[in-house]
Amino acid sequence: MTTTTEAPSSPKPAGKRSSNQAKRSSLAGFFGGALEYYDMYIYASASALVFSRVFFPDSGATGLLLSLATYGVAYLARPLGGFLAGHFGDRLGRKNVMIATLLVMGIATFLIGCLPAYDTVGILAPILLVVLRLAQGLSVGGEAAGSTSLTLEHAPEGKRGLYTSWMLNGIWVGYILATFAFLAVATLPEDQLLSWGWRLPFWMSAIIVVFGLIIRRTIEEPEAFTDKKANKEIARAPISELLRHQPLDVVRVIFAALLIVISSVVPVYGLTYATNVIGIPSSTMLWAAIFGYATALISQPLFAKLSDRIGRKPVLIAGNLIGAASVWQFFWAVSQANIPMIYLGVFLCITIGFGCANAVYPVFFSEMFNVKFRVSGMAIGLQIGIVLSGFAPSIIQALSTANDNAWWPACVFTTAACLISAIAISTARETHKVPLDQLGSRNL
Repeated sequence: MTTTTEAPSSPKPAGKRSSNQAKRSSLAGFFGGALEYYDMYIYASASALVFSRVFFPDSGATGLLLSLATYGVAYLARPLGGFLAGHFGDRLGRKNVMIATLLVMGIATFLIGCLPAYDTVGILAPILLVVLRLAQGLSVGGEAAGSTSLTLEHAPEGKRGLYTSWMLNGIWVGYILATFAFLAVATLPEDQLLSWGWRLPFWMSAIIVVFGLIIRRTIEEPEAFTDKKANKEIARAPISELLRHQPLDVVRVIFAALLIVISSVVPVYGLTYATNVIGIPSSTMLWAAIFGYATALISQPLFAKLSDRIGRKPVLIAGNLIGAASVWQFFWAVSQANIPMIYLGVFLCITIGFGCANAVYPVFFSEMFNVKFRVSGMAIGLQIGIVLSGFAPSIIQALSTANDNAWWPACVFTTAACLISAIAISTARETHKVPLDQLGSRNL
């Protein structure tokens, strides 16, 4: 009698599994970016349009400056968020950091929508606002580094830029959703807007949190990390090893991160200046912002793919130079209330200039560092450098007020930041063709 033994089912090929995880990590980064920056931008919009009257009603002309300053407060917490995310991401895994940052941001944003106004509880209202804003900063301080590291380590060679760029596209989707949310509530009568209307966009963030958590729970840690962990090669003190082996790369990232200034100056301060000084309707500027974000959804993957072919540095430097020049055209157009030229300025500043830089900086910063402290390196350098971006609107507001509401301080500030970023990027090593296991310090 002949017996046949059924062959055991073969495991799913590693390449197939890796490909699926690369797509999942890109999708998880997309939803995470959408939530983090939906939350950040509804706060930015509220600080420019509403918060001066809800939380600082007795401050007179300085109310707007205080409101914009609370927007910048989150950027003070971002370096601490970077330190925490870096330590735990390099010790415990990238996935855990991604889930934690999503929850912290979602809870903090929902609670902002529940805060009582100054007229109800007095000074406690702005204090609670600042506390929750700091929590948002802690969250976003670790999101980009954790998400980018995870996707980078899953992505196929030669496509790392394209795969990691989807987190940035998520950011623009978050901006678009936030802008639509405020366009909707801005149509309410003023008393309803100031009492409950502004709260709705903050409560709606819970929807994105649910989708993000569902996807992030299905992601596996990349082999580049798990292999180190299995071999007990995980750094006990990632930040200490980072500063011992790659301190110059941290400094490079700090200065290169100044390119992000343009993303807070054009849509945030530009909205403030246009509505409060020039008298352009807020809906007009919000639609211009939506145009820039929507077209960036197309341009960014193309720039990321270009960086996979010709290198990260040329694309990043070009983006900085275009941003440094086009910001002058944008603010001149705003000062003239020339709507078609404002749209052109948004296209040049956001879709092209910042689109180049925004699509590529996460993968470039992450590729600078060794796997043992990759999250720490990117998170710390990025978040220290990005502090200036958070306070850019309030700094420029103060300079503009001191110069008869002039628009040129915004341009000088942005141009200087972009040029410094371009110089820092030019000193770094090109990484687009370097194999994953050879990225970062070669002495480890």
